[in-house]
Amino acid sequence: MVTSVTDFTMLSDYLPILLQVLIVMGFAGMTLGLSVLLGKSGKRNAMKDSAYECGMLPIGEAQPRFSVKFYLIAMLFVLFDIEVVFLYPWAVQFKTLVAQNSNAFWSMLSFVFILGVAYLYVLRKKALDWKEA
Repeated sequence: MVTSVTDFTMLSDYLPILLQVLIVMGFAGMTLGLSVLLGKSGKRNAMKDSAYECGMLPIGEAQPRFSVKFYLIAMLFVLFDIEVVFLYPWAVQFKTLVAQNSNAFWSMLSFVFILGVAYLYVLRKKALDWKEA
C-alpha cells in the first residue's frame, strides 16, 4: 500500500524497468512457443545426428595434437602483453606521478629493466624460434 507521495514517485521510477522485463520475458516465451508449434519436425537419421565438422567427415582423432611450442609462445605473448598493459596507465599519469613522488620514474625503470632481462632470457633460450624444438 502506498502511504505517501514519495513512495509513489519511487515506485514510478521502477515502472519502466518492470515493463521492459515483462516485455522481454513475454517475447522470449512467445518466440519459444511459436517455434515449438510451427516448427517442422525433421526425421532423424544417422547422418543428421552425426557431428558436423565444416563439411569433413568426423573420422579420426577428435582433436589434433598441438606442439608444446605453440603453448609456450602463446604464454609468453600473454605475459609480455600484460606487462605492456601495466606500462600504459603509468605513461598516461607520468607527469603527476613525478610531481608527487620522485621514485615513480625509478620504480618503473626497474620494472622495465626486469622485463628486458626476462625478454633477453627468452631470446637466449630460443623460446620464440618457431622452427626450433
